[in-house]
Amino acid sequence: MAAELEVKKSSWVESTREYFIDIRSEMRRVTWPNRKQVESTTLVVILSVFLFAAYFAVLDKILQATVQRAYNALVK
Repeated sequence: MAAELEVKKSSWVESTREYFIDIRSEMRRVTWPNRKQVESTTLVVILSVFLFAAYFAVLDKILQATVQRAYNALVK
């Protein structure tokens, strides 16, 4: 039983070591964006968030008014 535990322990250590070696290898292959690319894509994301927020705010107001009118028509 002790030998089996030792094999499991060493295989776990070895698989963890291989995992981190693979991560290092993959990270070396990554093409990282330069600062200008990061700034421009960040700007696009921020603008998109604000545009979607405005769109959903307008849509919410329209739906709220429609539901309120329907409710008022049914209550009377």
